[in-house]
Amino acid sequence: MSTIIKFFVAPDHSAAAVVDVGPDDFFESLTFGNFDAEEAPIEWESIFTGQTFEDLVAADVSKVVADPGDGDGPVVLAVSQALQDALTAADEQRLVEVSRLWVAERSADGEVFDEGIAVWILSGLAGLVRAIGRKPEGLYCWTA
Repeated sequence: MSTIIKFFVAPDHSAAAVVDVGPDDFFESLTFGNFDAEEAPIEWESIFTGQTFEDLVAADVSKVVADPGDGDGPVVLAVSQALQDALTAADEQRLVEVSRLWVAERSADGEVFDEGIAVWILSGLAGLVRAIGRKPEGLYCWTA
């Protein structure tokens, strides 16, 4: 499970350049902690789109952009366009619904996660993605 998670907006996979230092000095970012940043975006997309987690993993959703330590250290992931689109389109009610379903999913796996924090995370990400607008940028996740 990741302890430091930063979602950020970057123009392209050059986002990989921040893998060793994090995005703070280079890109606008949101910082979270203590959830699995590699699985959560896949789980969120599964809930938003109705696709199974397994199908999304098979489709290589949340592509690894940089992983210099082969899983032992910081990593940069590209968040899928489908999740970005779902976050952009979601109103507050939908964000609450997806958060509730995600918390229930985590609970089924034995994790305790506060629904209010889940809503805060997804609302923050929705705001960050909406700020992209029509710019040729995407959402990335750095975790260490």
